[in-house]
Amino acid sequence: MKRHILCIGDSNTHGYCADPSDCADGGIRFNEEERWPCLLQQKLGEDYLVTEEGLSGRTTVFEDPIHESMPALPVLYSLLKSHERIDLLILMLGTNDTKERFNASSALIAQGMARLIQKAKTVDCWGDQPPRILIVAPPPIGDGFHDEIMGNGCVEKSRGLAAWYRRIADQEGCGFLDADGCEFNRIDFMHLTRRGHAQLADLLHRWIRER
Repeated sequence: MKRHILCIGDSNTHGYCADPSDCADGGIRFNEEERWPCLLQQKLGEDYLVTEEGLSGRTTVFEDPIHESMPALPVLYSLLKSHERIDLLILMLGTNDTKERFNASSALIAQGMARLIQKAKTVDCWGDQPPRILIVAPPPIGDGFHDEIMGNGCVEKSRGLAAWYRRIADQEGCGFLDADGCEFNRIDFMHLTRRGHAQLADLLHRWIRER
């Protein structure tokens, strides 16, 4: 059986493209030759199965009053069970949690990530091995960001996520990867470019191969 990697995330896992000129198909979603989970699959080869579970707007645990079904926590059990067996769970969330309407600090967002990890460990989807989970801290939102719907404070809170996620990873015995440096676009300052997707796939490939 192939080693199965499940990638749970938000729009940067789904592949949202804020700049259609950066996407080969000219659309709002990067294609299978551009998205980081697909690139990771190509790099790892046929001994692996990389599954995408990205949803634009997804949070760790926070219910969104505008869009339904956004938190990962209520669907985590079903995602893990529907894709079992899981050899590695990659969680890259937190950008949407910085929205002003959730009123959550970086530390509180990290507690949401901890809650996901604790839940994932209880799900019978790991076969005969212990749970293996990697937290990816998304790149911080760029300085040029301005979005009245997301609100104020997003940039500052996103900058604080990596340090808190690293702490949670240590506490929970998980892997940690900081995606800071993977390129965000200069339109909305919070979505990966095509180059950023490739950079993230490279980082993840290196992390997996070294362990």
